[in-house]
Amino acid sequence: MKITAVRFGMLRAPLRTPFKTALRTVEQVEDVVFMIDTDSDHVGYGSAPATEAITGDTHSSIVAALRNHIAPRLLGQDIADLDHVTALIQGAVAGNGNAKAAAEIAAHDLWGQLHGEPLYKLLGGGTPRLTTDITISVDTIDKMVADAIDAVERGFVALKVKLGKDADEDIARCKAIHSAVSNHALLRLDANQGWTATQAVHVLRTLEAAGIEPELIEQPVKANDLTGLKYVCEHVHTPVMADESVFDAEQALRLIDMRAADIVNIKLMKAGGISPALQIADVCERHETECMIGCMLESSIGVSAAVHLAVARSTVIRKVDLDVPMLCHFDPVHGNVRFDGAAIEIDDAPGLGIRSIEGLQPLPPHLA
Repeated sequence: MKITAVRFGMLRAPLRTPFKTALRTVEQVEDVVFMIDTDSDHVGYGSAPATEAITGDTHSSIVAALRNHIAPRLLGQDIADLDHVTALIQGAVAGNGNAKAAAEIAAHDLWGQLHGEPLYKLLGGGTPRLTTDITISVDTIDKMVADAIDAVERGFVALKVKLGKDADEDIARCKAIHSAVSNHALLRLDANQGWTATQAVHVLRTLEAAGIEPELIEQPVKANDLTGLKYVCEHVHTPVMADESVFDAEQALRLIDMRAADIVNIKLMKAGGISPALQIADVCERHETECMIGCMLESSIGVSAAVHLAVARSTVIRKVDLDVPMLCHFDPVHGNVRFDGAAIEIDDAPGLGIRSIEGLQPLPPHLA
């Protein structure tokens, strides 16, 4: 199965409600789709969103990196030698993690098709079922409480509560949500780098003193404030999870050595693909550090790849935040991963099992 050509598309899916964090507000999923054609007529699918506020990647930079640097290296390569293919992707250009992730997802999809197995089985196997949380966007207290109640009524038992706008108001948000759903759902708090270390400690100690025990606090401080992250770890009971502070295995190991995080959030776009994400998971497992699998606001092409990875590394990836298909009005991707409320299941179709993608469009003129 040799690579003969690559193609691009654009996929959009409107969100049920705007996705709001301390960093940004987004109203629709909008992905560059990267397709790899082969001499066996198999097609591999990958995708990547623009995440400029987090990784620095835009749609323009993703397309440019894929078209000008990654694709020329892939033409003529044999998918059977996946390690070589991923090495070519990773070595094609510095940075540009989203583009590399899109290319790796497509290559791994083809690898699964080559062997006639769903991807998770080739990555290590596991039970093909997960349970995800769902995000409660930062908003007015009344809106967040209403969203939390609705999520519980839809069957979600863990809520990712977005915070980081104002520390004192964040306390009020958490108290109100806890009062509404505490007997029905765990609260995972995510400040998206919105607090200082002292603010984070103030918020969490206040909540803890009020009898509120969050399951975790995610990235309470700026990504490069490792000292602040460590300070929070040392001064609260709530487990601290690093997100934007960890893009690769080396950074994960540094945080573990510093004891600056209890949990590490792995995302394919941050890591730059499936192979570097696996490296992060394996480093964390060796050092007995739990992981979460997360995603950007991206289509279920990329989210499905993350599902396969999480199943294959379920011994260390024990928390799941792969809710974007549930945040959209509809899921345009029909593959081997089924998203049904909090439940996620994989069927036996090979690779990512993508049969069709509704509404896949050509790249807009400024990207074509």
